[in-house]
Amino acid sequence: MSDEDNGSSRRQVMGAVGVGVGIAAAAAALAGRAGAQTTPAAPLPDGAPKISDPRDKYPKPPFKQQRQPWPGLASKMDPKPDHGELSYKGTGRLMGRKALITGGDSGMGRAAAIAYAREGADVAINYYPTEEPDAREVIDLIRQAGRKAVAIPGDLRDAAFCRRLVADAIKGLGGLDILVSNAGRQQAHASILDISDEDFDATMKTNIYAPFWIIKAALPHLPAGSVIIGTTSEQAYDPSEDLYDYAQTKAATMNYVKSLAKQLAPKGIRVCGVAPGPIWTPLQISGGASPQKQMTFGSDTPGKRPGQPVELAGIYVRLAEDDGSYTTGNIYGAGGGKGQP
Repeated sequence: MSDEDNGSSRRQVMGAVGVGVGIAAAAAALAGRAGAQTTPAAPLPDGAPKISDPRDKYPKPPFKQQRQPWPGLASKMDPKPDHGELSYKGTGRLMGRKALITGGDSGMGRAAAIAYAREGADVAINYYPTEEPDAREVIDLIRQAGRKAVAIPGDLRDAAFCRRLVADAIKGLGGLDILVSNAGRQQAHASILDISDEDFDATMKTNIYAPFWIIKAALPHLPAGSVIIGTTSEQAYDPSEDLYDYAQTKAATMNYVKSLAKQLAPKGIRVCGVAPGPIWTPLQISGGASPQKQMTFGSDTPGKRPGQPVELAGIYVRLAEDDGSYTTGNIYGAGGGKGQP
């Protein structure tokens, strides 16, 4: 998530390390800290594709009860989420592209940042200042992939910062053609009566106002062929009773994707969305789920587990790559079998 501290300096970090060397270095650095590890598939005959059983690929509930102050750190979760640090291998699908990702320190934003860099894109990430430890890991991974990395901490609830964010990303990257509006605020409340005006305002500004401000600032600089990707949610289709404010922002995200896609098609700019189901991210342990829901998180899916951020990385890549040129106004789901969209 992004945060603005008036005295905070924004960092730009650039690296030029070989892709192969970078992935090896990332593996060495993260091997002892990686959370969920893939369960090896049963041996297959020579030449057969290597596949894994999705039911057992990642941890299942019950999970340890844990709580962190909002917005939380992925590096302190138990188990740690898998963003593709050790597993995602790129093939040059985004070579030379320039991406800005909000919420790029953890969750789907981090998975997209890692994948984009390993596919050949330069990447700027935005996040809240207290998420600096997670963000540093992502910046290092982008550099190790041999790509340019730009770190821009700040508070997305501030319109002026959102405009500076775009300007700093364009300056640091030398342009912009992929915008991923991913940062989100989620706080669970049993009753609408428990939601203060300040809480409601913070959720709306983070999830709805910020994309509005950022897209407006970025649009004059996006060339034909660019793509805007919004992160919506299963909550847009099947809202939970304790996510009254968050769920309506995700429905609004789904709708702005569809509306903006029609508006920008004549300019050659695509707009798409990703709708995750239950994904294991810091949202869940920093107020986004009740203690009981947190312990059983993902158990209501047919696979009986939550998804990991890396399981959506390929979707973000597919929507951004040039071969996806006929995909606009569409929402791609990863719901673990729950159906929508």
